[in-house]
Amino acid sequence: MIQPVKEKIILGIDPGTNIMGYGILKVTGVKPEVMTLGVIDLRKCGDSYLKLKHIYERVQGIISSYLPDELAIEAPFFGKNVQSMLKLGRAQGVAIVAALTRDIPVTEYAPLKIKMAITGNGQASKEQVADMLKRMLHIPDSEMGPFMDATDALGAAYCHYLQMGRPEMPKAYSSWKDFIAKNPGRIKK
Repeated sequence: MIQPVKEKIILGIDPGTNIMGYGILKVTGVKPEVMTLGVIDLRKCGDSYLKLKHIYERVQGIISSYLPDELAIEAPFFGKNVQSMLKLGRAQGVAIVAALTRDIPVTEYAPLKIKMAITGNGQASKEQVADMLKRMLHIPDSEMGPFMDATDALGAAYCHYLQMGRPEMPKAYSSWKDFIAKNPGRIKK
């Protein structure tokens, strides 16, 4: 069960070196609603270091505009191209630093976990994720942009919203022997 909150704003980011998606959910009580979604288009920026600067500045601007309480970011997908992974990791790191410099807690989610949380299928396509989010959050067609990166980012935020009711429990016991040692009164003889 999702724990009600007075209000929480979650910024979701789908890192990219050409197109970086973002989506913002506002949660009131237990009801999520989309505040905005969009992309940071980096295709015209030729220098990879200037792209990182642009990512930092734009994420800071989004943070200043919407004042999110938390950041949910998609973990890079491990592909075969090492150079692509390095560039993607840098873009993700810059977005994380932009949030951390504003004291915004960051949670990273694997693409499989996000897809599973939204569609029930870890192998779902970007189109399936976008369609489910559109239906669940009542997003009008006019707000669905041409890039799936924005809905991927919204997916990270929505996955984080779903986790609000499922806090991770610390591992309490390492074995049955440990359980018995810590709970002698619960053992019947």
